[in-house]
Amino acid sequence: MVIIKFFHLLSLVTWIGGMIFLVTIGAPSIFKVLPRESAGDVLGDIFPRYWIMGYLCSITALVTIAIMSMGEPVLPWGRIVLLVFMTLLTFYLGLILAARTRKIRLKIRSEGNTSQREILNNSFRKIHMISVIMNVIILIAGLAVIFLMVIP
Repeated sequence: MVIIKFFHLLSLVTWIGGMIFLVTIGAPSIFKVLPRESAGDVLGDIFPRYWIMGYLCSITALVTIAIMSMGEPVLPWGRIVLLVFMTLLTFYLGLILAARTRKIRLKIRSEGNTSQREILNNSFRKIHMISVIMNVIILIAGLAVIFLMVIP
């Protein structure tokens, strides 16, 4: 059971730690050093891997909590519900919103009409804001899961 607990905790700290790193160090540094469009390209290259990390960590966290909960008289429902919620948001962000964002970015680059380009930029900003908010929700939920692990 120790190895299962280890993989459970490893999945959580990798997932949440990766989010914290990207938000506090990675993205701000990339946008500071590179021109906006190039920075967007770099992050566009990073995000597919970031989502895969989220998928793998979320599934690992769910499988390991299920294994750890077998035979327990009281299930850790708070952690289970939070992990399911985080997993659903992660898959939605990575599979649905990220695809929309990529499509819009490509259209912006190929659009010659300035007014149409502005409409696309506004759409991009809206989707980006939704993505940021959902990532923050996942981060807070993840911190709550880790906190609930330390409560006896």
